[in-house]
Amino acid sequence: MPRTPFAAFAGLAAGAVTLGVAALTAAVVSASADPLLAVGATFVDATPAWLKDLAIAAFGTADKLALTVGSVVVLAGLAALAGVLAARRWGLGAALVVLLGAVGALAAASRPDAGLLAPVPSLVGTLAGLLVLRWLVDRLPGRARPSSTAGPADAAGRADRRTFLRLTGAVAVGGALAVVAGRTLGAGRRVVEAVRDAVRLPAATRAAPLPAGVDSGVPGVDPWVTRNSTFYRIDTALTVPRVDPTTWSLRVHGLVEREVTLTFDELLSSELVEAWVTLACVSNEVGGDLVGNARWLGLPLRELLERAGPSPDADMVLSTSADGFTASTPIEALTDDRDALLAVGMNGEPLPVEHGFPVRMVVPGLYGYVSATKWVVDLEVTRFADAEAYWTVRGWSERGPVKTQSRIEVPRHASQVTAGRVVVAGTAWAQQRGVEGVEVRVDDGPWRPATLAADGGIDSWRQWTYAWDATPGTHELRVRASDPDGPQTADVARVVPDGATGHHTVRVSVTDA
Repeated sequence: MPRTPFAAFAGLAAGAVTLGVAALTAAVVSASADPLLAVGATFVDATPAWLKDLAIAAFGTADKLALTVGSVVVLAGLAALAGVLAARRWGLGAALVVLLGAVGALAAASRPDAGLLAPVPSLVGTLAGLLVLRWLVDRLPGRARPSSTAGPADAAGRADRRTFLRLTGAVAVGGALAVVAGRTLGAGRRVVEAVRDAVRLPAATRAAPLPAGVDSGVPGVDPWVTRNSTFYRIDTALTVPRVDPTTWSLRVHGLVEREVTLTFDELLSSELVEAWVTLACVSNEVGGDLVGNARWLGLPLRELLERAGPSPDADMVLSTSADGFTASTPIEALTDDRDALLAVGMNGEPLPVEHGFPVRMVVPGLYGYVSATKWVVDLEVTRFADAEAYWTVRGWSERGPVKTQSRIEVPRHASQVTAGRVVVAGTAWAQQRGVEGVEVRVDDGPWRPATLAADGGIDSWRQWTYAWDATPGTHELRVRASDPDGPQTADVARVVPDGATGHHTVRVSVTDA
């Protein structure tokens, strides 16, 4: 085997140690100081709208996993290059390692929640990586030490090829295990999860009883209530913030008569209410699954804002997450009679950490990017003319009202069914307006009314069914929903800048019975 692959293996092993030591150090300092996560989060912040749209379209809720895998592949290539350079001239390989470490340190220091020690994991990991790389390069089989090394070449420490491969493999595995251990022991993770498990949600004003039949019961259609474990998650956090509710507080300030600070205990002792609300992501394509319905528990935001006394000149509330994400919400959506909540509960249990524990915002009728701030810690009453939020800076619209949408969930696109009576079913939503009707069209035929399931409220989605007498051949099924203003538009628009539009269409093959 040529010398270069051995040097590349040495670089990979040293890179694994670098990341492992950095992850373990970050478990003590701060989870967000992990260089791999910090660089990834910085990349997410710099991502233009079109690339973010492309990533979600390609990977859906696995977009963060895809980014992490991609980052590891790139780092692996750079680590292998560092090994090759170090084998030829130590200074070049070491310089590349130091450069990568500096990038990680700068990224960690630039995070919104960064402390004074944020660069430390990157620096400690870099030092460990340099030492391991030096040690492995000195043991490359069949060669002397690289030039510029102090002292004469010494072959005594060199390993044979088989021993060297075993050695680098063991070092790489050790580094990988250190990464896993560091992530598992992430700073505050166990404490926050233990505190969450101990939270007992208070009694509250319950949501109005649901009528029978809100769930169509058709196999293959998403349940009317979306389980917490399957509720979609789209946010900018590569590592989920671990916010300790015992130290959490929310500051309300800006164009107000008086500043208000709210603690978690004060929030739990307030008069909380429950509401069924469907949330939708602005990145949801027509017919997509980035939408879910849940029973939320929280304090009406209008009551909190009343305490602060917003100025008549204010038209927006800029909410900020613990990880620095911001959203711009029209103030009227937080002060009118809708169930806009400072939420602490989801489907009868404390918020899952991934969905904003201890506190998040839930605002009916608005896409999440302008309203559904998770891990919220700050509300600034301001004006659209004076402040911009995370996604509006990146080209998305300031105000994001949810558009009336519908989708066919049964039968699935490109599926095959048997001729005869076929059940077509799905879900429609028009938050703050309500779904008044759903129609299905087969091929170029007329629009036919579907049967609506019971209505769970204007802020929740609504299921529907249609009995189709299917004939053999390939057919196109199309759906549209109507709100009080009429049918949803057939005009096709992509998700940028304010949500997709168009009719969801599926093609199915019908065979003889």
